[in-house]
Amino acid sequence: MSISNRNSLIYLFLLFAFCEMKIIVGKDTRSCISRKSPCFGKKVPCPNECPYGSPTNSKAKVCYLDCDSPTCETQCKTRKPNCNSPGSACLDPRFVGADGIVFYFHGRRNEHFALVSDVNLQINARFIGLRPATRTRDYTWIQSLGVLFGSHKFTIEATPTASWNHEVDHLKFSHNGKELAIPDGYLSTWQCPQNQVRIERTSSKNSVTITLPEVAEILVNVVPVTKEDSRIHNYQIPEDNCFAHLEVQFKFHGLSSKVEGVLGRTYQPDFQNPAKLGVPMAVVGGEDKYRTTSLVSADCRVCLFDGAKEASEKINSVSEYGLLDCTGVANSGNGIVCRR
Repeated sequence: MSISNRNSLIYLFLLFAFCEMKIIVGKDTRSCISRKSPCFGKKVPCPNECPYGSPTNSKAKVCYLDCDSPTCETQCKTRKPNCNSPGSACLDPRFVGADGIVFYFHGRRNEHFALVSDVNLQINARFIGLRPATRTRDYTWIQSLGVLFGSHKFTIEATPTASWNHEVDHLKFSHNGKELAIPDGYLSTWQCPQNQVRIERTSSKNSVTITLPEVAEILVNVVPVTKEDSRIHNYQIPEDNCFAHLEVQFKFHGLSSKVEGVLGRTYQPDFQNPAKLGVPMAVVGGEDKYRTTSLVSADCRVCLFDGAKEASEKINSVSEYGLLDCTGVANSGNGIVCRR
């Protein structure tokens, strides 16, 4: 082989290596902060299709690492609820359980029900709705969520409105009884001082991701009941209320085997779903078991939440995270964002 040919091959190899380096350097990596995760201590590069954990384009897919997965592979996902995937609750309310089976739980308007109840986590929902004269039950939607963990009480609600305007933000937040002001704008963020709650807007208005590190991630979107929805389902929505409500999707970490709640019980290892696959509009009951007296109460008949016990366990395990400085990073169940 001539010297010129060898030089050409070396040049091509260096050019290829340089291009590969540019691709790697331009991407985020993901890692997990829990020592229980099989991905702990690993820096996993994001795919070329979604190289960033927080892309500048709100419609772009984000890089995601499932810290509970044994494969530790990053993947792309959207930042809004997927109403057809496990852990979701949308429409009037249509749930998809952990087992992938779709079921409906209608509850009652202006009452509260436990969606998830475990020793360290309680998630309640307030239902709104109406009952036309010809109906024997309420049409209902999820208007707000109340989240309890440790000593924290967090709420998120869709604010009432007569007509829908997507240029107006219809979300309202509170933390331990104090209203939170989170400026409009994609990636606008609020985080409590102890780094135990993080809220990030995933569009300029009406969509957020709520992260409780090592506990849960909640994707939230606000939508109205449209006139077309009302016509198709005969909701008979009045002119002065479009019943703005929440679409939500949950990702949980470390639920116990005894977890309860309308949605939570589907995460029990031996759960037998009364709603069978292939049955259209399978409705499950349980209003009396899951009813709570308020959005931030854990007093339903089967509720398990014990904030005092959970706080004690946190104190005993604080050394696991004591040396980590998580300031300014998205330390969610999706993993920490790291840039090279």
